[in-house]
Amino acid sequence: MSTAKDMDSSVHQDEDIAKSISADGAHLPASGTSRHGDRALQLVGEERVVLTDEDNKRIKRKTDKVILSILVWVYFLQILDKTVLGNAATFGLQESTGLTGGQYSLLGSIAPIAQLAWQPFSSWLIVRVPHRILMPTLVLGWGIASTSLAACHNFKELLAARFFLGLFEGGCLPLFSVITSQWYRRAEQPVRVAAWYGTNGLATIVASALSYGLGHINSPLLESWQIIFLFVGLVTIVTAPIVYLLVDNDIPSARFLSASDKPKAVERLRANQTGTGSREFKWGQVLEMVLEPKTYLWVALSLFVNAGAGVTNTFGPLILNGLGFDKYKTSLLNIPFGFVQWVIILLASWIVQRFRNKTGVMVAFILPVIAGLAVLYAVPRTPENNAPLLVGYYLLAFLFGTIPVMVAWIVANTAGTTKKSVIMSVYAGAASLGNIIGPIVFNSNDAPNYLPGLRTVLGFFVATAVCSVLTCLDLTRLNKQQEKRRVANGKPAKIKDTSMSDTYQDLDDDTTSSSMEEGVSAGVGVEEGSNRVERAEQGHGAQSRIGQNAFKDMTDRENDEFVYVL
Repeated sequence: MSTAKDMDSSVHQDEDIAKSISADGAHLPASGTSRHGDRALQLVGEERVVLTDEDNKRIKRKTDKVILSILVWVYFLQILDKTVLGNAATFGLQESTGLTGGQYSLLGSIAPIAQLAWQPFSSWLIVRVPHRILMPTLVLGWGIASTSLAACHNFKELLAARFFLGLFEGGCLPLFSVITSQWYRRAEQPVRVAAWYGTNGLATIVASALSYGLGHINSPLLESWQIIFLFVGLVTIVTAPIVYLLVDNDIPSARFLSASDKPKAVERLRANQTGTGSREFKWGQVLEMVLEPKTYLWVALSLFVNAGAGVTNTFGPLILNGLGFDKYKTSLLNIPFGFVQWVIILLASWIVQRFRNKTGVMVAFILPVIAGLAVLYAVPRTPENNAPLLVGYYLLAFLFGTIPVMVAWIVANTAGTTKKSVIMSVYAGAASLGNIIGPIVFNSNDAPNYLPGLRTVLGFFVATAVCSVLTCLDLTRLNKQQEKRRVANGKPAKIKDTSMSDTYQDLDDDTTSSSMEEGVSAGVGVEEGSNRVERAEQGHGAQSRIGQNAFKDMTDRENDEFVYVL
């Protein structure tokens, strides 16, 4: 892969896009707007592209086939490479390398430490480096690190390999979140995030099955845990060039879309008001993010939830082993946990898409987690209590349903390429910090009950429910501020968020009907309401036309037409 060559070709793609558009004599944007707006603005300019719901569905299917498929497979590999540490521990990693309990805990924490350190660079790279270059580079890096774990024989070597594994995996979640927001309507995002994040459950199933199968291999040269690391690492390395060949940077450069479909693919995202991607890193957007209260609520949610999630990733197999099963049964018992986890992730995102309420889902899915922690805390670790202990452990899977909902919540409520990239990197940093805290609070000296750790995690999830409600209140406050700004700018106070509808709706049609409804509801009569509609129609070429700011790389606070999702 030639990075310099591909970055240069990306620049030439921008020029080719501009030339092809000017050849048609249409969609020529103002130079200032084009320079500081989205790359997609070169495709559509200031005009609207005619798009039917059939076009919308067809383009969505094409995007799913290419972009979503890549996201699902690559994220699956990332989780698989991370998950097998716990399975390797079940198959003799600690004994072979002479790890103490504290050293094993540090191995679980070093990868998120590396991810935490990497996040400031990650946010800049996501904006500046074409995704076709960035994604396969990350995949190749963590594939090599995962493979090298098989060659480690002591704590220092394992620590170094795990550090680089975390370093390259650190950009995965923020990158995938940004990609999802740049290719899909806001109504489509929760299920798409769930599709790739749901591989958490599938990776748990596959890791357990692989460990069970590979653990039975009797090799005179390699131990079972080495075979596990070697297998998953090599699969990841082979994937890297495939990703480079298949993935596209953005809609303007998409090879799977025809020249006529590209403007339509951009137009269908107009109602998002979150843009489709720019290569300009804007420090003003970073400052805006830092000053917003909702930023710190996102950080708190990520920190609390991922502290609990890190526990199941690292100590799940060990907890099951503490129930008295042998290493093979312990490995297999993670399979139903992974299946439950996968089903819960899909269920949570489906409920969000169906009822359009992320706050309620966040709180509702925290309650079973609290119940599961209570069972693990109260029930003694004896053979006759294996059934209720397993039920309590499986209830913890509900926490994974909250994470894709949280990710979709953040990207849906953040506009501006730089701001979105930075907030998702901050989110990933908070998640990494949570994954550092999780293994630490579960000290091996507390085995097999882990009661102090369970008490701490219980507090994390109570705080998660509280922060979810506070976030909803803050977003409601921001929507009221937006309504006042729109009125002051001569626009309707209420704008129907068509990006959250199941079918594609033209913004102009909705704006016209909203103006009529607002006029009548305000008591001005049908005639005056019609006058408002007429004025709105006459202003289609003006700045006041709803949706004109969608691809100017404006933030959610800069764009008075932005509607926050609760």
